[in-house]
Amino acid sequence: MITFRRSLVAVSGALAAAAALAPAVLAHGAVAPTAPTLADFVFGWRFDPTIWLPAIVALLLWRSGVARANRNHPANPVARRRTWLWTAGVLVVVAALDSGIEHYDTALFSVHMVQHMLLTLIAPPLLLLAGPITLVLQASSAATRQRLVLPLLHARIVRAISHPVVAWLVFAIVMWGTHFSPLFDASLENVWIHRAEHGLFITAALLFWWPAVGTDPSPWRLRAAVRPLYIGLQMPQNTFLAVAIYAADAPLYAHYVSNIRAWGPTPLEDQQLAGGIMWMGGDIVFIIAVILLVAAWMRDEQRRAPAEDKRVEPERAAINERAARLAQRKAAEADQPSGGTGAAR
Repeated sequence: MITFRRSLVAVSGALAAAAALAPAVLAHGAVAPTAPTLADFVFGWRFDPTIWLPAIVALLLWRSGVARANRNHPANPVARRRTWLWTAGVLVVVAALDSGIEHYDTALFSVHMVQHMLLTLIAPPLLLLAGPITLVLQASSAATRQRLVLPLLHARIVRAISHPVVAWLVFAIVMWGTHFSPLFDASLENVWIHRAEHGLFITAALLFWWPAVGTDPSPWRLRAAVRPLYIGLQMPQNTFLAVAIYAADAPLYAHYVSNIRAWGPTPLEDQQLAGGIMWMGGDIVFIIAVILLVAAWMRDEQRRAPAEDKRVEPERAAINERAARLAQRKAAEADQPSGGTGAAR
């Protein structure tokens, strides 16, 4: 614990230093002089402290939480799979915001679209599958859970924004509103608006994916049978948005038109490529998610089947008993002689 505190103090100091250097570090650079290569995307890291240091803090906090949770619940340690999922989610965010993808996102709309898909369709499910709220509950003392964590989880505002209908609509509105409003062009010209847009994407995506793939407790729990439908209904609006971008007969964003470069596709061709990436890539992610949720639903039904059979066994036995009595009564009535006919003769 002392080691973690020292690490946190060091990271906090580094964050303060990064804040002082932020104007120089965060300024958007000029358009890259050459077309990007695979090596640019793989090795073109900037190591921006405002991206890496929060990521390191997130990983250190997770490690500390796992250690505390394992001490509090030695018989039920945190599964290693959850740590891998959390780490993968954090690294996807870092890759989207600091790798060569970030270097070319203001030069090519298609690269920008890949960045947005990583922030909305890949990183949030990974983070939620790790169960961060569950880890907080496991690592907290009973008093902290009762005084702070549970009241916050069930607060009115959390219940409102985490409602599945609200979360679904918020995600759809954010996607359409950012792509068809002045915010998109403004984010390409101003780094702080750009960062705010990324935060909006991640927040809306976390809210959207939480009811369906999150393993954490939630004020609203979707049944396993409803989750595939909830995710599947998001696919058409993603497709419509992608087609609207792809089918536009002129560039939608002035930034990419005025950002003159001597390489790569024209702004309209780049926009069409971005729409295609959103269309095909988004649909693939949603289809995979639906398939996995259907499989989880079937496994849930298989697990519930023995308990359900046990629950209805008394009712089934009572029905069988009544049926047996009825059969006996009918058999007895059939064996009785028909007395009236012989007397009349």
